[in-house]
Amino acid sequence: MNARILSPQEIRQIQLLQVDMISELDRVCQKHNINYVLYGGTMLGAVRHKGYIPWDDDADIAMLREDYEKFRKVANELDEKICIFQDTQTDKYYRWGYAKLRRVGTKFVRLGQEHLKSNNGIFIDIFPLDDIPKCLFFQMLQDFYCYILRKISWSEVGKVQKKGFKKIWFKLLNKIPMSFVLKCQEPLHKKSNNKSKNKVTCLLFPSLGKLYYKSPLKERYGMPKQWFLERKQYDFEGKKFWGIKDYDAFLKYEYGDYMTLPPKEKRKTHPISDLQI
Repeated sequence: MNARILSPQEIRQIQLLQVDMISELDRVCQKHNINYVLYGGTMLGAVRHKGYIPWDDDADIAMLREDYEKFRKVANELDEKICIFQDTQTDKYYRWGYAKLRRVGTKFVRLGQEHLKSNNGIFIDIFPLDDIPKCLFFQMLQDFYCYILRKISWSEVGKVQKKGFKKIWFKLLNKIPMSFVLKCQEPLHKKSNNKSKNKVTCLLFPSLGKLYYKSPLKERYGMPKQWFLERKQYDFEGKKFWGIKDYDAFLKYEYGDYMTLPPKEKRKTHPISDLQI
């Protein structure tokens, strides 16, 4: 199936729907004293554009594990006319190690994921950040352990998208039930708390950082927790949302020279096969 190319008008429609979803998340978080921050390209957009990166078609939110678990418990307070919370507990077909908010009454199907049965509305990602070990050796072990779990999670997609040996490999991995992945990652979540001095990462998401492979090993596997504890509000599409106070350190870590726009050929949206707004 060929990729569907989003028009600038469609991208803007998606962005405005997502702004409503972030506003709804912000409302529930403020009500229950839950901390969140804009994350990834959304944090970059807040700093560089005071809103979305013009070609960006998703939004990213991050929460430390304690806040994430609090949010899960009150996510049913989200206005269901706007969005619903999706994770492995609310959607039995969902396979990722982080959550999403899904826009009700929409469809956004990633290319190669047409066969997935989980809710596929327009989304924003919510990344839980967990502690990593203080010891470098155990950081490396945990990183490899989570890499394996991530590949098992992704196998439902890999068995369709990949070819040759990789296709066979992902078909084999796909025979491992998702319940096994959830059971394996649960002990790692329980070790995390906001008061520890450990660095943090999203365990089942590829490591962030433009300079990941160039960084010294001791800086490679996690981000300072302080980035997510010290927040300030940013203008974003005419609204105020919480972001990382030390945005410069975070954005340099993730993007390097973050104020320089990428060349036009790299300003790409996600490849999709179907969109309904």
